[in-house]
Amino acid sequence: MDSFLGVPDIGAWMFAGLSLASAATAFIGVVTGAAGGLILLALMANVMHPEALLAVHTVVQLGQGFTRTFVMWKFVMRDTVLPFIIGAAVGALAGAQILVALPMAALQMILGVFILIVTWLPRLGRIGGLRNRFAVVGFMATFVGVFVSATGTLIAPFIAAAAPDRRNHAATLGALMTFTHTLKLIAFSVAGMTVGAYAPLMVAMVLTGAVGNWAGFKALERMPEARFRLVFQVLLTVLGLRLLWMALRGAGLFG
Repeated sequence: MDSFLGVPDIGAWMFAGLSLASAATAFIGVVTGAAGGLILLALMANVMHPEALLAVHTVVQLGQGFTRTFVMWKFVMRDTVLPFIIGAAVGALAGAQILVALPMAALQMILGVFILIVTWLPRLGRIGGLRNRFAVVGFMATFVGVFVSATGTLIAPFIAAAAPDRRNHAATLGALMTFTHTLKLIAFSVAGMTVGAYAPLMVAMVLTGAVGNWAGFKALERMPEARFRLVFQVLLTVLGLRLLWMALRGAGLFG
């Protein structure tokens, strides 16, 4: 297979396609409040080697999160950031010992049910003080994120419950996911994963993702609040049901 700019097995057209996909999914992530990262991961999984996929995706998502936070900084709910970072650090240190013995299907089932409950019973997402709540959310997101690509989906309902409007939601999700992806990237580095050969692709996808974030913010400014909330609820419901379907398939209940 052709190699464009030295990127393994990625030709010029695929390079351009992935760069455009980064812009499109960044835009989607802003205007829907969720799912952009998952969609991008699914697209990348079709064309990239599995051993490089997660690390490259994490770098791109880190870049997207950083640029979204930069563009929308004044809307970030700052009271959530430090507690989330502390919780995320503890989650990273705790590692995966508890979840290693838990079958993936069971974990997906738990997450799917949890996301649906918090999405449709938003008062549960407001239990406890804001700082304590986001410390716990930070711990859960980092702890679970190594195993299931639903980290943003897990955080989003809590942000939705706390956010005064759609701009606070999108900006805060971008900021918190930036820290989550930073910790994941550190974990990948410690594990010895190297993706230097993909640097040109990662740079291109981060830059186009920044454009997508800017365009998404402009679209979000014009979007009615009620429409944003409806789209968000429907999307989180679909993602929660997808996790349940994957869990049932993993358990062998469906072929």
